[in-house]
Amino acid sequence: MSDNKVSKQKPCHRCKRSASTPPDTATIHYEQFWLYRHCSSVQQRDRQAQKAGQLFSGLLAMNVVFLGCAFISSMIFNHVAITLGDVWILLSILKVLCVCWIIYYLLGTSRQPHAVLHRDPHAGPIWIRGSVLLFGAFSILLNVFQIGYSAILIHCKSRVDIVFPSIEILFICTQAFFLWHHAKDCIQVQHNFTRCGLMLIIATNLLLWLLAVTNDTIHMEIESQLREVEQRFSGKALFSHPYLCNKTTSCICPNTTICKVFQKGYILLYPFNTEYCLVCCSVLYVMWKNVGRRISHHHLPHIKPKFKFQGVVFGPLLGTIAVIIGICVFMMYQIQATGSAPNRQVFVMYYSYYIVLLPLMSVGAVIGTIIHALEKKELDTLKNPTRSLDVILLMGAALGQIGMSYFSIVAIVATDPRDLLNSLILSHSVLLIFQNITQNVFIIDGLHRQPSMSPGKEEERKEEQNHEACDQRQVSMLELGQEIRKASLSYIHSYSHLTWKRRVLREISFFLVLCNFILWVMPTFGAHPVFENGLEKSFYGYSTWFAIVNFGLPLGVFYRMHSVGGLLEVYITA
Repeated sequence: MSDNKVSKQKPCHRCKRSASTPPDTATIHYEQFWLYRHCSSVQQRDRQAQKAGQLFSGLLAMNVVFLGCAFISSMIFNHVAITLGDVWILLSILKVLCVCWIIYYLLGTSRQPHAVLHRDPHAGPIWIRGSVLLFGAFSILLNVFQIGYSAILIHCKSRVDIVFPSIEILFICTQAFFLWHHAKDCIQVQHNFTRCGLMLIIATNLLLWLLAVTNDTIHMEIESQLREVEQRFSGKALFSHPYLCNKTTSCICPNTTICKVFQKGYILLYPFNTEYCLVCCSVLYVMWKNVGRRISHHHLPHIKPKFKFQGVVFGPLLGTIAVIIGICVFMMYQIQATGSAPNRQVFVMYYSYYIVLLPLMSVGAVIGTIIHALEKKELDTLKNPTRSLDVILLMGAALGQIGMSYFSIVAIVATDPRDLLNSLILSHSVLLIFQNITQNVFIIDGLHRQPSMSPGKEEERKEEQNHEACDQRQVSMLELGQEIRKASLSYIHSYSHLTWKRRVLREISFFLVLCNFILWVMPTFGAHPVFENGLEKSFYGYSTWFAIVNFGLPLGVFYRMHSVGGLLEVYITA
């Protein structure tokens, strides 16, 4: 009775505000989760419910990933009890569940009233969604090649080899459509179910990436060992791995053109499938973080910087030269490396190209970081899940190349560092570590900077901010003071004083974009000297070195691709 009397005496401030707002923008209440009934304040309820939903959905994803890892590990270490077909069946079940959830989201959740009141302007930029479509198209083509290859060898392959790629094509198409249209959504209804669905898709993509990396490594292992067999005219290296021997002798591609096309295309397109899974995981994670997020109007960007090819000359010129030389080196390496006995000179040429390019990239990144420090622009401290994820991905993906480099350094120093090829590999490893670190510092520092604009636009923005601050009572005096201070500092540093700094930043960013692009192309399309030079393999042993490369190489490829996106953001905001 006392509680009812208190509730009738005076309506709360929150009820007054919600009654004055239009119906379409009314406050969206969270689901009646059990935590709501045990929290005192509304904000505490929202915060606790959000943490609980993220916790439970994360536990769901963790259990799915552990189950899939157990299946894949059992397939690798005990391929008799758990076969590749068993892993495909598990992943097919997960993909069907993901497709069902996506269809429900598209037709049900997103069409409910007040479902999507806010859209994150930083989430799902055009280059990310374009990468999803591009890599998704190559992944579909990969599965088409796999279906054709399995259909030709149907006498020695099971029907799962055809069913699994078919389900994969459906999953890729549905997921690409979902991410293209809803990557920016901040869903306000069915929070727990949406979080669990997104985490289920993330876990499925992680398992598909793990399986793709494992199969890609197995194919490279087969090719390398067969080359050793041809060199030594002995079957010892091959028959020491009975699983690989069975894989190569059970199904042999007939001497037909279409079978060779399917086989080569299948192997060539494998890296794109791994990239597709990782890119989708990054977009889905941002969507998961944005579930239930409410974006106030004064947190929205007043301008959207666009890509303009202005004020840059030397960066595109030097970058184009690096790309052309890199393509020539890559073609010569591929011609020599595909032979029965790779020439030692081709490794010298390959590592020499890296030794020349990596210091230039490092110097550019250091100069760009120094210019960032000299500009003294305000840092963008607003909450941004996309930027936080970009930082985590840059730091995490760089561990692949850095880890492989340290293993190479130890192997070379312990053997013969005075040899020409070994000294080149040693220099390449040291320079690669330094380049990754300096580039990460430059990109992360640039992502946290406020976008630059001309003084006229800055003055208009300042007047607009003052006008909005007077009209909107929700903006506190502290936030108003911060906005005025940011506008004043930006206006003091006029365009005439910053033009050379911005020009240099754009030149460096564009140069690094092209350099990272060619460094992404070379390992993606088959240039893997770590498999061919034989130094680390002989030092660590075949299985150990392939386990190290299995971890580092896919992360290194993803790092270069993700760096291109981060550098484009730095170029636009400069």
